[in-house]
Amino acid sequence: MDAARDMRPDPLGPMPTDRLVRTVDELLVQAPVRPIFELAAEVERWPAYLSHYRYVRFVDGENDGIRVVEMSANRPFGLIDWPTWWTSRMSVADPRTSSRPAVRFTHVAGVTKGMEVEWTFEPARNGTLVRIVHVWNGPAWPLIGEVSARYVIAPVFVHGIASRTLAGLARVAERTN
Repeated sequence: MDAARDMRPDPLGPMPTDRLVRTVDELLVQAPVRPIFELAAEVERWPAYLSHYRYVRFVDGENDGIRVVEMSANRPFGLIDWPTWWTSRMSVADPRTSSRPAVRFTHVAGVTKGMEVEWTFEPARNGTLVRIVHVWNGPAWPLIGEVSARYVIAPVFVHGIASRTLAGLARVAERTN
């Protein structure tokens, strides 16, 4: 990635501010920006670090700074795992060339189609504040789309998976730092 690329807007655009459902997970990671950023950006390696991830695979190479990735993770409920899957367009703003490192996703398939996701990384006194923001209007289900997104999908599935993902990657970053 070159410095000129950092001057262009994110290929996926800024995070929308007009979505009905917003989920935020954040954690102070006891590691510098670079190691936790690299773990977050190298999504294809997540199943090696995170037991709840079933698979992550790129289905399209980089095109104008965007790659398409299929992901699947389990959401545990006691002894039972509920499998989830989605496909996203993904872009990365690398901390070596960007003043605002981030990993962005736009879900293009799955129940969460239309969801926008952004991982950000802010240097902090004792490490890096990592924040994952998901925004969405819910599935296109008549009458129950927004309600199911707001009261079931976002808090139970999105937060349930994102919080585990962030905590697991933080453990790896802190161990190797």
